[in-house]
Amino acid sequence: MVRRAMVTGAAGRIGRAVLTLLAERGIEANALVLDDPGDLAARLVVTGDAADAKTVRAALEGADAVIHLAAIPTPARNTAFEVFAGNSLSTFTVLEEAGRAGIRHAAVASSWGVTGLPWTDAEDPHPPYAPVDEAMASQVADPYGLSKQVDELTAQMMARRHGMSVVCLRYPYVGGFEERLHEHAARLTADPAAGARDLWTYLEVHDAARAALLALDVPGRAAHSVHLCAPEIIVPYPTEELLRRYHPGTVLRRPLPGRTAPVDTSAARELLGFTARNLLDHGAVAPR
Repeated sequence: MVRRAMVTGAAGRIGRAVLTLLAERGIEANALVLDDPGDLAARLVVTGDAADAKTVRAALEGADAVIHLAAIPTPARNTAFEVFAGNSLSTFTVLEEAGRAGIRHAAVASSWGVTGLPWTDAEDPHPPYAPVDEAMASQVADPYGLSKQVDELTAQMMARRHGMSVVCLRYPYVGGFEERLHEHAARLTADPAAGARDLWTYLEVHDAARAALLALDVPGRAAHSVHLCAPEIIVPYPTEELLRRYHPGTVLRRPLPGRTAPVDTSAARELLGFTARNLLDHGAVAPR
């Protein structure tokens, strides 16, 4: 049973939701952040870079589990060198220091970006089949997606090196309903093409936090990668019609009735016991 978790990126969208959920469950939290906002629900707050070993060691004080969320979340606002090097080194550092400290359970924020679909420069990237699963070959052509591929390889190495259980959570577009999901849904409802690279998937932030905590209960000495998303797409259109229009070469491996998400989340259900609970109410969404 987890008694204290160290959370990197604790001041971020998912990080704050994780801290709230930890507190609700009576689990102490250590927070590692670049800057302390002064309002984090954590027993210990350490400021600094998750790629710095000394900083990470300080943040791990008394922890018996790690939730690593800190990352540059897009290739668009930093140089390619900063994105790849920063993300890859921080994951290596956090897991290496956790392993050295005797911690055997970790959750790592991976991303839908590991597929390569969101940011590749190739014209009109398409998944070869749907629903997409963890075995689909990546089309990565950007430093962020590459960093997430490396994160997942790092997790596999650390599981062997330290006898850890590490779960890499492939998050899609994450947000709160009032914070940004309603706005996002309205934008994509008006322009479905804007959501084609993400296959119109999303996950509510409290579900994202719950998945991270469930990942800490996975036993064994292995690394796993799982896709996460709500069971229905974020726009009020039939999934198969959208795929025919925007991904005409994608092969349907099974029917996707109604607004079924074209991503296979069975691995998350089987490994974590996770199914998204908080679903968008389309009656509250008005297209722009």
